[in-house]
Amino acid sequence: MDLNFTPEEQQFREDVRVWVRAHLPAEISHKVHNSLRLSRDDMQRWARILGKQGWLGWGWPKEFGGPGWNAVQKHLFEEECALAGAPRIIPFGPVMVAPVIMAFGNAEQQQRFLPGIASGEVWWSQGYSEPGSGSDLASVKCRAERQGDHYLVNGQKTWTTLGQYGEWIFCLVRTSTEGKPQTGISFLLIDMKTSGVSVRPIKLLDGECEVNEVFFDNVKVPIENLIGEENKGWTYAKHLLSHERTNIADVNRAKRELERLKRIAKAEGLWDVAAGGSEALRFRDEIARLEVDVVALEMLVLRVLSAEKSGKQSLDIAALLKIRGSEIQQRYSELMMLAAGPFSLPLMLDAMEAGWQGDQAAAVGLGGFPGGDVRCAPLASTYFNYRKTTIYGGSNEIQRNIVSQTVLG
Repeated sequence: MDLNFTPEEQQFREDVRVWVRAHLPAEISHKVHNSLRLSRDDMQRWARILGKQGWLGWGWPKEFGGPGWNAVQKHLFEEECALAGAPRIIPFGPVMVAPVIMAFGNAEQQQRFLPGIASGEVWWSQGYSEPGSGSDLASVKCRAERQGDHYLVNGQKTWTTLGQYGEWIFCLVRTSTEGKPQTGISFLLIDMKTSGVSVRPIKLLDGECEVNEVFFDNVKVPIENLIGEENKGWTYAKHLLSHERTNIADVNRAKRELERLKRIAKAEGLWDVAAGGSEALRFRDEIARLEVDVVALEMLVLRVLSAEKSGKQSLDIAALLKIRGSEIQQRYSELMMLAAGPFSLPLMLDAMEAGWQGDQAAAVGLGGFPGGDVRCAPLASTYFNYRKTTIYGGSNEIQRNIVSQTVLG
């Protein structure tokens, strides 16, 4: 097994690096590198830039308008975007629902929905979890009753990430109560502007409304918005979740945030052992342990890529990637907060709403935030936010059950 990149792959990396540096807006990169708040316009602006280049659907085959990259090229693209400080692409359209439409949608659905996803013009949301139906998705209760040429949808979805921006939502809905719970689920695409759809933001500990509740009250959905066959949605959901869990591993963002952690540690005097003494030594030990875990996760990803490149059966380790990736995200956010100490705590939501995100402190010479903009972002809020990573996309407890069954036997 060769985990080294070929000269051609290295050249591909360089080409992507040059393009990203030339087209990624500096103000957006600055926000990403320092974990400052990204607006909807920031996220969609980058999506449209990629869409214009034909790279928003970077994992798509050429027949659907994608670049047709192999697994290694896709990995290198993701890594260069992350290291440059590009916003993480909102996955619900290009990474999640698009592969389902390609694999199970009909030609009319593909022609209708894929162009808007590929261009970054249409914002998609995910309607999976419900109150009482999170990790146990087979128990969803949101009901879709067929009435002539449409479905009538009633129910609720929750934890809908960035649902306040959503224009379309793909949903798991119950169309039958007969047999096993999994056999009565369908996959439905719903226009969020339809009468009867309402969105209620959920304010989190960090003051943000990243997630939402979505309610459906007698929502009419045309029958042509059903993907595949009725009551076969569980099959399509499993196809989608394999993409989501690999995406959640996000080793490339972990590498970028590891470097940010080192910058914070140096600024806080927790890197230079001569100056910081035993406290700095202990903190550097923690960073070293984290770096070992990041490298190990990367090697695991590269093993999968090597298998795919050589035409062998790819390792079925999506669950394992999700477990380790989500735990690493929690660990680096925790260490950043510990490094910054009390300076990680301020969260002035009103000031942030007015456009002040902390990075002005160094420019105007304000006291109380020594070291400049790197540590002025509210690191504690990131820590709180990342508590969810081991839950969404299938909780890590569930993922460990999957690993024990599929890997250990």
